[in-house]
Amino acid sequence: MGESILDVISSSSEERALPGGSPANVAVGLGRLGNDVGLWTHLGADPDGDLLRAHLTGSGVELLAPIAGVTSRALATLQPDGSAHYDFTVDWPRWPGGPAPEAAAEHLHTGSIAALMAPGGGDVEQLLRDRCTAATISYDPNIRPSLVDDAAACRIRVEAIAAISDVVKASDEDLAWLYPGTRTLDAARHLLGLGPALVCVTLGAEGAVAVTGRDEVAVPRVAVDVADTVGAGDAFMSGLLDALWERGLLGVAGRARLRAISGEDVRAVLSHAALVAALTVARAGAAPPTRAELDAWQVATP
Repeated sequence: MGESILDVISSSSEERALPGGSPANVAVGLGRLGNDVGLWTHLGADPDGDLLRAHLTGSGVELLAPIAGVTSRALATLQPDGSAHYDFTVDWPRWPGGPAPEAAAEHLHTGSIAALMAPGGGDVEQLLRDRCTAATISYDPNIRPSLVDDAAACRIRVEAIAAISDVVKASDEDLAWLYPGTRTLDAARHLLGLGPALVCVTLGAEGAVAVTGRDEVAVPRVAVDVADTVGAGDAFMSGLLDALWERGLLGVAGRARLRAISGEDVRAVLSHAALVAALTVARAGAAPPTRAELDAWQVATP
């Protein structure tokens, strides 16, 4: 559940409009990998909303909200190294587009703007609390500092959602913003202590690391030629959830197994997520791979 945004990507040579929004990107990534996924979101009744709707449904994502209002936009300015700086024009109303979805789900994911921005952010947190006994929860803070008015209040909300989550994924930049002066792994362990079974941190070119109650596991990045990093963290998140689901570690029935996850399984799910992210950054925009593309790459690469 969360925002769908049209990313207007600007570089020194061109400007492109591409579908985006962190939770929407995760849903697209899961859909392209063949998972049964729906998205509660806010889409405007405008051409931008039409583009996003076609992108989502074309990737196998079921839309769980009516279309109303104006679609949100983000201006992503690409830096020479392919990284992106964002400026947002976002609307996240109370119960975006309609009441909370009634669709049953074995796992719920949220993050970024949707979980923090008023007034809809409070509804997202309440929905998680209402459903957390019937589904596992994952959360990616994906902080957008330009949209945060009160850093202390943001930290309180992030920690409240982390405390009811089973899986938390953050970037090293998120943790540096949330906990200035704290080592990345110490910040990850702090979040782990709030309640999740698994906390994963993406480290950019350094790969990723995860902590559980008994293990710390790191994996390197998968080497590819980077087109841009738009959607990289979201692709990692979708790959992480895909791998956890495949191993029966999500859903209420898998919660105890997730709590007891082995270091070997942590390494396997991190490696899968890193590969999904790598194939995404190898092409422009937030365009995660399909299952067929992922399988083809694995066959072609020893």
